[in-house]
Amino acid sequence: MKRSALMFAVLLGAASFLAQAQESRPYTEGPVMEVSFIKIKPGKFDDYMAFLAGPYRDLMDADKKAGNITGWAIWNARAGSPKDADIILTTTYANMAALDGLEDRTAPAVDKVYGSRQKSNAAYADRESMREVLGSELVRELILK
Repeated sequence: MKRSALMFAVLLGAASFLAQAQESRPYTEGPVMEVSFIKIKPGKFDDYMAFLAGPYRDLMDADKKAGNITGWAIWNARAGSPKDADIILTTTYANMAALDGLEDRTAPAVDKVYGSRQKSNAAYADRESMREVLGSELVRELILK
């Protein structure tokens, strides 16, 4: 009995400490953004932009309408060297939890735009003739209180 009372007191103290620590943070966790860095292959800029204006836009708009994402954008970057990105693609999610089960939730839009997952994979291979994905990052906004 004494042991369980002691355990309860320790847990209560720990919970109180954690609640106090969270209140003292000068920020809250905000939306999450996936940022992809793209290098366009020579002579392929207009072709890649046509893809972005077509199937890519259709997918992003469908995902936004379905509530899978909160926004998306295309950024033109001034490459500082031949190995830097020309285009930066961003996709914004409400929070980290929005990434759980994302592929299953976006599958209907992929099927609608491409007809099937196989056709989507073939289109991905076609895009590789126009661009090189240099990398991507997942970042979270921290909102100051």
